[in-house]
Amino acid sequence: MGWLPAPVERMLDVALVGELTVVGRDGRPITHPLIPLYDGEHIYLHSSTLFSKKLEHIKRDPHVSLSLSDPVALKGVPGRATIQGTARVIEDDPHSQWERLILDLWRRKEPVIDAFLKQRIALPLFFERAVIEVTPTRCLLWASGDTTDEPQRFVAPREEAA
Repeated sequence: MGWLPAPVERMLDVALVGELTVVGRDGRPITHPLIPLYDGEHIYLHSSTLFSKKLEHIKRDPHVSLSLSDPVALKGVPGRATIQGTARVIEDDPHSQWERLILDLWRRKEPVIDAFLKQRIALPLFFERAVIEVTPTRCLLWASGDTTDEPQRFVAPREEAA
């Protein structure tokens, strides 16, 4: 498994929404709510390829952060976290590659996706997806969820060596 602390992995496993922040063209942060999918090493998010500025921003500057802060989206799991990392866009085949990469993770988190997939013919452009793969490098954890407290700080082993 990965190096993220167990409470953060638990949050990633249940979170229906995480806030992905990218660096905009002007250097300012831009935040997008997306479904985080975690495989124990990387965090995967996905986006329609149609008019997606976030994909353009990531290609230009891969430094991102993902915040897990919504208590409803976390289904009562305590804590708040911010994960910083490096992202890459995977879009070689926007028609089906995303299914091979993330569909099983998505199903485990949100089984209703199968009903949505049945609508594929009615919503063809929605299903042209790019996958955003985030490699975590740093993590801030507020285990109690109280962000007025000082967070616990974690760094990926490969970052500590650098």
